[in-house]
Amino acid sequence: MNILLVDDHELFREGIKLLLANLAEDVVFVEAPSCHAALSHPASSPLDVILLDFHLPGTHGFDALRALRAHFEQPAIVVLSAEENPALIVQAIDEGAAGFIPKTSSHAVMMAALRLVLAGGTYLPPHALLGSAPQAATAQQPGDPLAELTPRQVETLRLAMQGKANKVIAREMDVSEATVKAHLSASFRALGVRNRTEAVFTAARLGLKI
Repeated sequence: MNILLVDDHELFREGIKLLLANLAEDVVFVEAPSCHAALSHPASSPLDVILLDFHLPGTHGFDALRALRAHFEQPAIVVLSAEENPALIVQAIDEGAAGFIPKTSSHAVMMAALRLVLAGGTYLPPHALLGSAPQAATAQQPGDPLAELTPRQVETLRLAMQGKANKVIAREMDVSEATVKAHLSASFRALGVRNRTEAVFTAARLGLKI
């Protein structure tokens, strides 16, 4: 397993490497102290996960997340941050992160979160789920909204639940990004939600499996 650590604090990177050494049988860590340094790695680098500090020197925050998501198509990006604002966490997922792990999380929580992401899921801390899920729940329509979707729309939603970016979904489904956006928009309307994150929560509650 190949993990790219993007954090400007060397001591923190060393600690993360110790914590995650047993995540898989053979873990290889690549380190970058900034977004610019991370982007110097080839887009084709055999990476499985990128762990991104939200507050970096230079390009940081959502700008760094967008830049890395555009450069590296395949690896899942997980934000590691001291930030715990639910709205910020939800936006990170909307911007393409496959997870958001507060730096205050325990070793057990971090390992479980990364295993979930590696299995194709999306991890948010419990307080962020509580902060955003009710909005989607109150907007649901009676009956089974998933039944209103076409098979292609359901498949698009399922791939979105796996944390895949629109261009990756478009390639896997052999359609344009515009078609992916149209399918997701139809899913939002059927589920009575406003964005990708709420759609993921609602679809999961309705029993859609990734």
